Amino acid sequence: MDKNETYDEPSSVSAKDGDVHVDGPDAVDVALTPEAALESGERLIDQAAVAAGQRYFKEIPLREQADSD
Repeated sequence: MDKNETYDEPSSVSAKDGDVHVDGPDAVDVALTPEAALESGERLIDQAAVAAGQRYFKEIPLREQADSD
């Protein structure tokens, strides 16, 4: 499994019998407790915001600094 592969399709998520089931790319198939799912969701949202900011600032060209002589 290539840990560096980036997917552009979101995972499917459903609740069944008190567990949260996640089916995603690369054969991801996991069942989480509601508590673990809530914490994972918060971490995903937090890091998605960080990554979006990184992508945004990566595309902004740097200004050349003026000489201060």
